Amino acid sequence: MRKLVPLKSIYAFVAVAEMGSMTEAADVLCVSHSAISQAIKALEKQIGQPLFNRTGRRVELNQAGRKYYRKVAPALEQIVEATEELVDIHHDKHLTINMVHSLALHWWIPRVPDFQQAMPELDVRISNILGSFELEREGVDIALIHGKPNEWEDYYCEKLGDDELILVCSPQLIELATSPPLKKALKSPHLIDSAKRLLSHFPPIFVTNDRRKHDWQVWCEANGIELPLQQNNLTFSASIQAVQATIRRLGVLITHRQFVRDDITHGVLAEIGPSVLNPYQDYYFVCPPDKLRRETVLMLRAWLREQFK
Repeated sequence: MRKLVPLKSIYAFVAVAEMGSMTEAADVLCVSHSAISQAIKALEKQIGQPLFNRTGRRVELNQAGRKYYRKVAPALEQIVEATEELVDIHHDKHLTINMVHSLALHWWIPRVPDFQQAMPELDVRISNILGSFELEREGVDIALIHGKPNEWEDYYCEKLGDDELILVCSPQLIELATSPPLKKALKSPHLIDSAKRLLSHFPPIFVTNDRRKHDWQVWCEANGIELPLQQNNLTFSASIQAVQATIRRLGVLITHRQFVRDDITHGVLAEIGPSVLNPYQDYYFVCPPDKLRRETVLMLRAWLREQFK
């Protein structure tokens, strides 16, 4: 049987060849300087000749070392790729998706049954990290973001849909209106007139976080309506709180359609007036480029595209 070269010696050789320093190679491989030195000495002893020229603390490949590197480095890369491929296959049925908490609550959870039917073998975990972050460091495969793509320049980024702002209220709030002219006006085909009448009778509900703080201003300016004043106890930091306040008939809310689409479909909320596109943010699918090699990631992306149509 042919005598095999220890794989740790090959790792050490390639690392030193590419870094030009045993100290830096040790840092990359998370081992001690002496471990790298011993691995190189063992390799040179087995080969029967030196592979490096040493100048002070720096080392560089000699002629034999360069010849050896040209054959060994690609072979090591194949070993690494083959291992990663098997690891990906093993973990391919598990994906972690990041989305803001309100999107997970109002958009993702109502769609879980449809998702399970479409991809029953896929196990999805939801995380709720806010803002931009390093996906790999946080163990996130895909981010469903609500913002702008310039925050994710190092990743694959694909627009899924617009952030469409709408005015909503509880249907019971309309029924509780004591004025018959108001009820009639809210059924008017002139959408902006309906919205104006609603705002003249019921208080506005505001959300102050960075993603939602411009909603009322954008919607009102687009429709030529004066921005209403904030009222006591009706300003919230999160959309979840504001939507619940709206459902409980405390007032009317400008929010984005994706958050409340299912609430509108099931009659929990009613949409009044025209919709407006938010120029500050949209919805995007984000992932590290190499994740697109995974079949499950491509399947999930296709499913998300359909959901945002």
